[in-house]
Amino acid sequence: MSSHNTTSEPSLPIAVIICSGRQPRVGDQITSFVIRTIQSKYPTSSLTLIDLLSWNLPMFNEPTIPSQIRSSSDYIQPHTRAWSEEISKYKGYVFVTPQYNWGYPAILKNAIDYLFNEWKGKAAMVVSYGGHGGGKAAVQLKGVLEGCRMGVVERMPGLHFPDKRVLGIAAVGGELSLEGDGAIWGEMEREEIGKAYGELLSLLGEEKKKLGRLNVA
Repeated sequence: MSSHNTTSEPSLPIAVIICSGRQPRVGDQITSFVIRTIQSKYPTSSLTLIDLLSWNLPMFNEPTIPSQIRSSSDYIQPHTRAWSEEISKYKGYVFVTPQYNWGYPAILKNAIDYLFNEWKGKAAMVVSYGGHGGGKAAVQLKGVLEGCRMGVVERMPGLHFPDKRVLGIAAVGGELSLEGDGAIWGEMEREEIGKAYGELLSLLGEEKKKLGRLNVA
């Protein structure tokens, strides 16, 4: 297992987002696996879990285009104000998304589209999963996040369900074997997640330097 130097790592607040709203689901299990993997390689990381299912945002119902909003108080709906305030807390995001019919979930697109300036200028990382690893969903999501003026790491780990048996377990929200003997993913997948998170930290560092130069100017 490779090690990572965490002595100079900035403890910037980062949200890890469960992007599946289905019930049953395995997105919560997989997101926990991603969090454990990151924390094992970057122990000082400041990670907060966000579950889109718990937020239960209705389809976008604000009268104003999000890009025109500068403050959470300018939103009409209480749920939008709360969502804006939550997302504004973080400097970066790890999106853990399934792939449905070659795309990412509608609940995620809706949650992104509620806001704009809260995402703008932030850094993001995408981890996808599914029978094919979720690569097509990851590419689509990356394009949308870049459209929100976010910096997105190029490395996008894709977690493949290894066979039909595991896919069947996942389809009914069963317990996946993610640790120890018989784990469906091993050091290769953990290493990819760790490398992607390292790239995310690099993006955050670059953004911090830019802000410092602006403040000096």
